[in-house]
Amino acid sequence: MTEKPDASRDKRETVFIVDDDESIREGLSNFLESLGINAKCYATAEGFSAAWSNSMGGCLLLDARLPGISGVEFQERLRKSGTKIPVIFMTAHGDIPMVRKVMKAGAVEFLTKPFQKDELLHAVEQAFASDRARRMEDAILDSIRERIRLLTLREREVMDLVAAGLTNKEIAERLCLSVVTIKLHRGQVMRKMQAESLADLVKMFERMNPTRRSDRAGA
Repeated sequence: MTEKPDASRDKRETVFIVDDDESIREGLSNFLESLGINAKCYATAEGFSAAWSNSMGGCLLLDARLPGISGVEFQERLRKSGTKIPVIFMTAHGDIPMVRKVMKAGAVEFLTKPFQKDELLHAVEQAFASDRARRMEDAILDSIRERIRLLTLREREVMDLVAAGLTNKEIAERLCLSVVTIKLHRGQVMRKMQAESLADLVKMFERMNPTRRSDRAGA
């Protein structure tokens, strides 16, 4: 039984199909669009790459064996370039080492041709959910960056030290300022960052500085 498409799906989400077999591209595209899912087709990884923009939402349905750049090689290129689109692999000639490699590199699913329609739909919904989460996180980070730009250099120093767990007195000693001045700067930081609490401010800081979060966790 074919699953129904997710009613909450963003209408801009698209399945980008990359396969050198035109009949497969058309068959997959027609099936997805019959369910109200946007689909765009490309014969090569290079063709998709030329059309792709990080502002696009959706997932990549990628044949593992392509002329020119293979799907497996293309996944690695996407990773190195920072392109975060979720990837679903498909192939008629896969093997265990290939599956392990692409799944370890972050692929959502590996489908063996011919696959069931339900398998494809399940993988697409998983990929769309992953992409929504990624875009939501990017939007949050962009918002935090905009708030940080409002801070003066001194306020940024204070925020870094507050997030590192230093008290007002310790920060004052570090920056050779009075405790009263640090309290004023700290209040400005909280206001400009729209932080409701110290914990809220620390979470924002750690979101922007994941390596420091790891350092704190290991301390």
